Amino acid sequence: MAVNTVLTDTIKRPIHLLKTIKKKINKMKSLIRKFHKLNINVMSKKYIFILLVAATLGLTSCSPFQVRSDYAETANFTSYKTYKIRIDDLKLNDIDKDRVLNELSKQLQSKGLQSGENPDLIVNVKANHKKITDINSGSPYGMYGWGGPFGWGVGMSRTWSSNYNEGAIIVDLVDAKSQKLVWQGIGSGISVDSPKAKQRQIPEIVAEIMKNYPPQRK
Repeated sequence: MAVNTVLTDTIKRPIHLLKTIKKKINKMKSLIRKFHKLNINVMSKKYIFILLVAATLGLTSCSPFQVRSDYAETANFTSYKTYKIRIDDLKLNDIDKDRVLNELSKQLQSKGLQSGENPDLIVNVKANHKKITDINSGSPYGMYGWGGPFGWGVGMSRTWSSNYNEGAIIVDLVDAKSQKLVWQGIGSGISVDSPKAKQRQIPEIVAEIMKNYPPQRK
């Protein structure tokens, strides 16, 4: 029999992150299986295996955010020296808005850009959120259920449902002369239901978004 339970805010996000980590570890397991089939000597296998294990451990400390970016290949990013931020579409409370703008200004200036009234770049920053529902099945008390291996092990199967709001920040860089979008960065995964989490995560996600600017041309 399945019992539906709404998870508390303190364990919603860890489960969501663990699911992401699990997918990456499964991918690493697939690589390890292929590695064992390789026709190479034992010593070489040992060194490669150590590297794979190190990579797997690195995956477990990955960022909880999903960040991506895109850019116009014709844009000359070295020519942009000044910027001006527009917040018409930044629908946040004043506290969160300040967190976004303070970190964004810090990141832009670290790239060598300066704020100006006649800018080369218009920086449009936006925020939105969506409702996420995670469904997790299994026994939350281990394989023995209540009581452990030496007690009354009911082993009841349960379905855990987790509902929370996930926030995203979008940064658009627009060429002031042509009025065309030349770069866009998007980051999602902010725990908007938790004020304490937002305090830490908003600066972190803005910094991760801006790591991709200027773009590294291939």
